[in-house]
Amino acid sequence: MGINNAKHIIGEIEGVRCSIVESGVGLERAAFLHQLLEFNNFDVKEQAVPSETPEGETTYTIGVTDLLFNPTYAVYDFSLKTPEGGYVTPGYWLQECIECNPSYWLRKRPKK
Repeated sequence: MGINNAKHIIGEIEGVRCSIVESGVGLERAAFLHQLLEFNNFDVKEQAVPSETPEGETTYTIGVTDLLFNPTYAVYDFSLKTPEGGYVTPGYWLQECIECNPSYWLRKRPKK
């Protein structure tokens, strides 16, 4: 799902109803989200989904037991913290940067 879609999805992981944070992600992304959400005191559930492709890669579905959690609102409302002590910005959530400028709307064009 990610933060590009504000739709709130509820699913079941390990027999527990959860807010689905992201689905179809790889192992590294699943580990990043798991660590970040646990740091923010969420009970995280993870489900491995074997792929039907010839490569046989396993993808993961990440969810939290807080049924009101919406990752889009949490990121843009600055309600999540990073382990470094800052706020989770869209760039941090998407793993584009570690120390992101929280004023994401003030991106400047590069000088020519």
